[in-house]
Amino acid sequence: MLEEKLKEAIVGELKRQAANRPQSLKVEGSCEELVVNGKIDLAELAMVIAGSVAGEP
Repeated sequence: MLEEKLKEAIVGELKRQAANRPQSLKVEGSCEELVVNGKIDLAELAMVIAGSVAGEP
């Protein structure tokens, strides 16, 4: 269950970043396998992961 929440949080955040910066980041795939091309804001990704582990929505 925790692993699934983490996967969903990571994929959701990467897709959000890609939607906000389509010229800098492209993300394709699902919770099982991703293709990522571009720059990722690791600070934002880390916050989402930490929130997921802490049980925040």
